[in-house]
Amino acid sequence: MTVSTVGETCRAFIPDPLPPPDWTIIMAGLLDPLERANRALGKLDGFGAILPETSLFLYMYVRKEALLSSQIEGTQSSLSDLLIFETKNAPGVPLDDVREVSNYVMAMQYGLRRMKEGLPVSLRLIREVHKILLSKGRGSDKTPGEFRRSQNWVGGTRPGNAGFVPPPPAQMMENLGALEKFLHNDPVATPALVKAALAHVQFETIHPFLDGNGRLGRLLITLLLCAENALSEPLLYLSLYFKKNRAAYYELLQGVRAEGKWRDWLIFFLKGVIETGEQSADTARRLLDLFRYDREKVRGLGRPAASALQLLQRLESKPVTTVQEAAKVVRITEPTARAAFRHLQKLGIVREISGHRRGQVYSYDQYVKILSEGTEPVKSGIR
Repeated sequence: MTVSTVGETCRAFIPDPLPPPDWTIIMAGLLDPLERANRALGKLDGFGAILPETSLFLYMYVRKEALLSSQIEGTQSSLSDLLIFETKNAPGVPLDDVREVSNYVMAMQYGLRRMKEGLPVSLRLIREVHKILLSKGRGSDKTPGEFRRSQNWVGGTRPGNAGFVPPPPAQMMENLGALEKFLHNDPVATPALVKAALAHVQFETIHPFLDGNGRLGRLLITLLLCAENALSEPLLYLSLYFKKNRAAYYELLQGVRAEGKWRDWLIFFLKGVIETGEQSADTARRLLDLFRYDREKVRGLGRPAASALQLLQRLESKPVTTVQEAAKVVRITEPTARAAFRHLQKLGIVREISGHRRGQVYSYDQYVKILSEGTEPVKSGIR
């Protein structure tokens, strides 16, 4: 479709409704990767069900996914930055970047809570989640929670030299209506993983907001997998795979738009589920082994072991904390907490990261290192 915007004409892309026109042929060629991806997802979900405290892993997995998704867009904060920011002690961290990641965490938690309250994955939920995603900091002036009323574009300095121009607002609302029907299995019921893969591309193509489309499009994958009961908890950080294969990720999104290469995209997506599902389960196993090993070291302390074990248990659920916060939660005095942290530090379990004599911040070092694998910031991105 030819549109006129900001003083020039350009070609905007109008996507066909889902599913793709050659849907039956595409699905016939996906049986093997789809089966393997479903097995990987089922294995991860089953592993999550037997974890002693799933909440410990969810706390960090949600934050890792938030960080990775934001990094694809060019955010430069690290996992440690986010965890320090959440302790209300954030000296030296890139504030706009880390707030952006923190918003993503809140948006995911909000979306999952709303679904548990009975709200389906819908345009209403998408708008509500977007409002949280852009609630503070960068992008908060881009009408959070409201679909755009003006033309936007991706890449380039203007529509005429953009890499991609999404549908204009009027057509966009028709496209969103069709997408919502697809999410509700109209005109055809679709396997959960395939639905998430197709919906992600369609959402990115429609690009219905002035900012935050990439992050919300990836968050939509998590919400759909949980809504479809493919995952009982958000233990899959698929953005790690997208980040590692960033060039291919963007190329395949454009390949669908330009040449209808849905099969290529679906194979890429399912391969990511297989790879990331296995990595997520392996990470959980390594963390369980770490917890067991460190608890045994602490038990060898003798009399100081009781308070040190209490603090270690707190660090397993929140691996960056202050003396004051930990003492309050564990219900011990601050002098007792300081002494226990010193014992944990001598054992090589924690590290003081603030450099301050007062208001010290401790990090469960190896725990954070394991979760930080693959989260090194990328140099640039497309918002």
